[in-house]
Amino acid sequence: KVEPILAGPMADTQYILPNDIGVSSLDCREAFRLLSPTERLYAHHLSRAAWYGGLAVLLQTSPEAPYIYALLSRLFRAQDPDQLRQHALAEGLTEEEYQAFLVYAAGVYSNMGNYKSFGDTKFVPNLPKEKLERVILGSKAAQQHPEEVRGLWQTCGELMFSLESRLRHLGLGKEGITTYFSGNCTMEDAKLAQDFLDSQNLSAYNTRLFKEVDQDGKPHYEVRLASVLGTEPSLDTEMTSKLKSYEFQGSDFRVTRGDYAPILQKVVEHLEKAKTYAANSHQEQMLAQYIESFTQGSIEAHKKGSRFWIQDKGPIVESYIGFIESYRDPFGSRGEFEGNFWEAGVHINLPHPFSSFSLSVTLDLCSFALVPAPPPPDDDLRQTEGFKNVSLGNVLAVAYATQREKLTFLEEDDKDLYIRWKGPSFDVQVGLHELLGHGSGKLFVQDEKGAFNFDQETVINPETGEQIQSWYRSGETWDSKFSTIASSYEECRAESVGLYLCLNPQVLEIFGFEGADAEDVIYVNWLNMVRAGLLALEFYTPEATSWRQAHMQARFVILRVLLEAGEGLVSVTPTTGSDGRPDARVRLDRGKIRSVGKPALERFLRRLQVLKSTGDVAGGRALYEGYAAVTDAPPECFLSLRDTVLLRKESRKLIVQPNTRLEGSEVQLLEYEASAAGLIQSFSERFPEDGPELEEILTQLASADARFWKRPCEAPSGQA
Repeated sequence: KVEPILAGPMADTQYILPNDIGVSSLDCREAFRLLSPTERLYAHHLSRAAWYGGLAVLLQTSPEAPYIYALLSRLFRAQDPDQLRQHALAEGLTEEEYQAFLVYAAGVYSNMGNYKSFGDTKFVPNLPKEKLERVILGSKAAQQHPEEVRGLWQTCGELMFSLESRLRHLGLGKEGITTYFSGNCTMEDAKLAQDFLDSQNLSAYNTRLFKEVDQDGKPHYEVRLASVLGTEPSLDTEMTSKLKSYEFQGSDFRVTRGDYAPILQKVVEHLEKAKTYAANSHQEQMLAQYIESFTQGSIEAHKKGSRFWIQDKGPIVESYIGFIESYRDPFGSRGEFEGNFWEAGVHINLPHPFSSFSLSVTLDLCSFALVPAPPPPDDDLRQTEGFKNVSLGNVLAVAYATQREKLTFLEEDDKDLYIRWKGPSFDVQVGLHELLGHGSGKLFVQDEKGAFNFDQETVINPETGEQIQSWYRSGETWDSKFSTIASSYEECRAESVGLYLCLNPQVLEIFGFEGADAEDVIYVNWLNMVRAGLLALEFYTPEATSWRQAHMQARFVILRVLLEAGEGLVSVTPTTGSDGRPDARVRLDRGKIRSVGKPALERFLRRLQVLKSTGDVAGGRALYEGYAAVTDAPPECFLSLRDTVLLRKESRKLIVQPNTRLEGSEVQLLEYEASAAGLIQSFSERFPEDGPELEEILTQLASADARFWKRPCEAPSGQA
């Protein structure tokens, strides 16, 4: 039984990508041109490693994602988008329906799955299922491999279109779908597994959790580490001693490895080749540790690699790869595979005070799988080793280009100023957010020997005036302790740091702004945050009372804090637009930013930091979840405003990335047009040597675990 999508007039648009979605090309031609032949070879193999590893995201997203990817790849390898178009029109599709299919396919490739990587919402093809079936089963791919194509369609066709309630969003248990956990896992299972991992000093970042229930109703958990090696004998390492069965709090746990093994094998092969062209010993040792991490399943080895990455100051070709951000794990502990490499013709070293915190460079991103994010080392590395930060100039240029007519929820008088200063103000915010937001804030820790990294006698909690009462024990981390709120809470802390410190004239001078320009940068930065808090409602799910995107939840929380400050600092007012449809206006009194906004943000930021530093989960949850609650309480009536936000939302752009190809000993850069067809072509040419093999690997890996997401009535004996 397929339930109705959602009540309300805007529901359907949440789950489709519009035909006129923005598509932009990632421009890195000039950066690539400036590389030496050796640097190009280094970049090429890093890019290949990133793209191969990115395929693991399909297995981290939904049960059907690997099959959808394999089906689309077969279709477009046999016929390019123009050739398939002729067949589709002959089968009775309209031009609009075929474009909808291209946009859907481009969306799957761009998000590496059928759920949005920013927002975790499912998207489905915006055309009748029967018509798409005719196109697929009558395609050249189906003529060449009829059994394979029909089998793929039968496996994923229903799920591709299904919008029953549990499948609309990523989530755990009844709240959504995820493949970080087997389908029968609940939040209680996730918490128990985290406690087990903490007890064994194991990180969850490169794991998935699978639960089976025996005939007596006793649960048995498999914690599976991502690695090339599986059960085969190997030299004793830090990891091999962990691979065994455990009894923990009345449940059986078994630690295994080998998740994504054939995919990670290809990652390792290209990292080995990249090592040959490394510019220095730091890069060589960094890659050696990443290879060890992916081979053995060791997060400790990845941390060692990150230490060398931090020490590699100002490289021409920058990179980061691994199981990094935990945004999409419903519990907040498991990392999505990401691979990025950036190229810089010029490194920009920011002057004091930033130079004492980290190296900050503006780079052109040339490949990313899955998301282009500044790579964050672990908190313990930040506190003991330092960190680096990158600003992705060409990605920001694409993502934040603004058209006046598409600027929603602002007063007309603000729009021109917003367009003029959004880019510069965002540069300031990103610099402060990353360097002094994520880069600051000590965690109070007691290590395995009982030693503290703070003086228990003299350090006083500024909120209570008393000595520190709580801290992190050995094996506990920020993510493991604060779990489901950790990512968003941390983004909120970093965003708050950016807003607060941008009021400092010395900070703005560092970025080159003084006088009236500096005041405009401050105003637009704060205005942008307030507007983003309203736009964030798109990423809230009322039925589950949950947020689907960490950054957007953080921005809504900041909006609530500034509204709470009162005195007319901020207002959000429902209106009727010139088109006669519901609208809203966000207003910020620039004259009250320092007098009202600054002290309110200062109080909030201090509370955030104290609760994080002391590991006070109960206090942190009460504070954060209180501000993150979305209700229809007046005067803002946010639940009603959410319908207005959905009515006027603009889909995130898709980004077409180039490929690199090795021709003899030279690396060529292959670029594609900025369209859905161009994005599809870029993926069709991404794996020229082993595309069919990769599709076979993905479907085999998905099939091996498919039983874990069967419905109870479909589950084999012994499965709950």
